Amino acid sequence: MEFMNELISKQVLAQLAETIKANVNETIIEDLSAAGSHAKDFTAKLIAPNQLALASIISREPAVICGIPWVEESFKQIAPSAAINWQVKEGESVKANQTLCTLKGKAHEMLSAERCALNFLQTLSATATATKQFVEAISGTKARILDTRKTIPGLRIAQKYAVTVGGGLNHRIGLYDGILIKENHIAAAGSIETVLAEANKIAAQQGNNLSIQIEVENLAELECALNAGAQLILLDNFNTGLLKEAVALNANRAILEASGGITLSNVREIALTGVDRISIGSLTKNIQAIDLSMRFTKI
Repeated sequence: MEFMNELISKQVLAQLAETIKANVNETIIEDLSAAGSHAKDFTAKLIAPNQLALASIISREPAVICGIPWVEESFKQIAPSAAINWQVKEGESVKANQTLCTLKGKAHEMLSAERCALNFLQTLSATATATKQFVEAISGTKARILDTRKTIPGLRIAQKYAVTVGGGLNHRIGLYDGILIKENHIAAAGSIETVLAEANKIAAQQGNNLSIQIEVENLAELECALNAGAQLILLDNFNTGLLKEAVALNANRAILEASGGITLSNVREIALTGVDRISIGSLTKNIQAIDLSMRFTKI
C-alpha cells in the first residue's frame, strides 16, 4: 500500500517558502519589536554603523544540520549586508566543533540577526538529529518513522520539514487534512463501525483526499476495525507481543502504525514485529536544542 504521508510531505515542502518568511518575520518582531528600519537593538548601537566583521557559526556537538533556509532568511531580513559561505549542506551530519558557515558584513546587523538565526538552526537541527537516530535504529526493517502533531506552536511546518531532513515521514499536518479517530470519537459516535462509516462519508465529500486512520487499544478493537474496512490503523500502546499478534491478525489488510511509549531503546524491537509505521511525538516535543555558537572578529 502507498503511504499517504508521502503526499503530506510534499504538502509540507510546498508551504516552505511562505512558512520560512513568516517564521522569520514573527521572530524578528519578537526579538527586535519591529522589522525593517523600525527594528530596535540598543546593544548593537554600541558598534559603529559601518564597522565590518567576520563571523562563523560552529556546532559544539554532533548533529544533523537543518534550518539553513531559515538562517539565510534571518540574515536577509535583518543583516542584508552579510554574505554567507556555507561549509555544510542541509541534512549533513557534522562533528563537534565543526564550522558550519562563515559570514562577512556589517557587525551591528549580524549581531542583531544572530539569535534569530541560531534559534531556528539549533531547534530544527535537534529535530532532524533525533529523527535520524530513530531512522538508523530501525535500519533494515520495513517500518518507517513518522512525526505527530505534538509540535512547538508556530513551528509545525518547520519541524515537520526537519523530520523529513532526518529521514522520517510526515503524519497529517493538522486537523484539517486528515481524520484520526481516537477512543473519544468512537465513544461519542457509539461504535467503531458507525464512526468509520461517517468518516468515509466525510472523505467522499472532500473528494477522497483525506486519509482516515482509527486508533485501537486491543486486538478485539483491531479485528472490529478491520472488519469495518479500516485501511490505516494506529495501535495505541501495544507491547511487542501484542504487536506481533496484531500483525498476524491484520494479514496485510491495513497499514499498521505503532505509537506510545517508543524510545531509542525499544524502537528496533517494535519495528521487528512487522508494523508498517512508528509515530513518535518526542521528535518534535521533547527535543534538546543543538549547542551552537557564533564567533565574531573585527576587520
